[in-house]
Amino acid sequence: MTTLSSGFARARRWLRDHPLAFDATLAFGTLVAMICGSFTDPGDGHGPPAFGARTPELFSVLLMALSAAALVLRRRRPMQVLAVTAALAAVEYVLMDPPAPVVMSTVIALYTVASRTDRPTAWRVGLLTMGGLTAAAMVFGSTPWYSQENFGVFAWTGLAGAAGDAVRSRRAFVDAIRERAERAERTREEEARRRVAEERLRIARDLHDVVAHHIALVNVQAGVAAHVMDKRPDQAKEALAHVRDASRSALNELRVTVGLLRQQGDPEAPTEPAPGLAVLGELVTTFRNAGLPVEVACAEGGERLPAAVDLAAYRVIQEALTNVRKHAGAGARAEVSVVRVGATVEVTVLDNGRGSAGRRPGTGPGDSSPGDGDGLDSGGHGLVGMRERVTALGGALTAGPRYGGGFRVHAILPVEARTGEPERPGTAGGTGLRR
Repeated sequence: MTTLSSGFARARRWLRDHPLAFDATLAFGTLVAMICGSFTDPGDGHGPPAFGARTPELFSVLLMALSAAALVLRRRRPMQVLAVTAALAAVEYVLMDPPAPVVMSTVIALYTVASRTDRPTAWRVGLLTMGGLTAAAMVFGSTPWYSQENFGVFAWTGLAGAAGDAVRSRRAFVDAIRERAERAERTREEEARRRVAEERLRIARDLHDVVAHHIALVNVQAGVAAHVMDKRPDQAKEALAHVRDASRSALNELRVTVGLLRQQGDPEAPTEPAPGLAVLGELVTTFRNAGLPVEVACAEGGERLPAAVDLAAYRVIQEALTNVRKHAGAGARAEVSVVRVGATVEVTVLDNGRGSAGRRPGTGPGDSSPGDGDGLDSGGHGLVGMRERVTALGGALTAGPRYGGGFRVHAILPVEARTGEPERPGTAGGTGLRR
């Protein structure tokens, strides 16, 4: 039984892949059925049909062969095949008595037309074919017009049209389901690519913020050490210690960020939480050790911030202070404030620097002019990165020179971040910090 079913499935697949061969087989089977039917006499309706009671005329055999041969092209020329088979059936009804079942080819052709055209066309063509052949059978036949053979023509042609319309509707339904599934698959792939691009952009921002901040501090402290190495070795040792601490912090944060790119099965990534306002004091201390006086004012108490908002606030402060240290000039001071206002958090970084216009971050789209070699953000992407980070959370960032000198960075972050990122303990508790 298994062998028989598998052989039938293979034959079915072969016929589906070779439609012309299938149509030729169907045409041959239809011809055999019509010839067998032409030897059958239906009788007077009170007894069973008698096979061999009559013999078809040569002309009827020719019409049956032509109508069957036309079915080979039923997929390529459905309307033409229907017209040819209907004409041959009508000729058979007009000239031969009793007629041979040439109408069987017309039934198959009408089914093909109804399954491959739209519904209005199928209804119009079907009604015309049904009416024409039924009228020919009733008018030119020797039997009474109300005989079952005449109404059988009407019934079989009508059944062929209805079956073809049903098959067309089911095929359209299956195609619509398949199209929706393919569209949903494309949508999922596009969403996955979009999320991957957003994650890459977020990681790139984190790498920029981490590397720019710490390398800028290392650059400053190394310059201090080189300047005082001969005259004040104790201060040079202290500067080198700050260089070591800053480089260690940079390596740790890089390890955490790159750990996000690990695949399943890789060694376990570090579990240290992302930085936030809870460690703002440590960040400020690194700048104070680098020679930049920083004053911090944060609102006491308040609810814990979402992890994404907390990280964004920290990165904005880090980048802004890095720019102050690089561009504000000697003797500059900075002020940092974090205030909760309703459903938002406002982060402000001010400085009173007197740096040259060509080296201030507010003079262009980035945070410095091209050719500035003081840090890794000299390509002009610092403020752009801050703005993108804040905008991604639904907030707004403004940056520009202050009246009377200095620079101001002001970010407004919504407490409910759009990213939907879950809160991570230990990263948002710094809103109560005061320095």
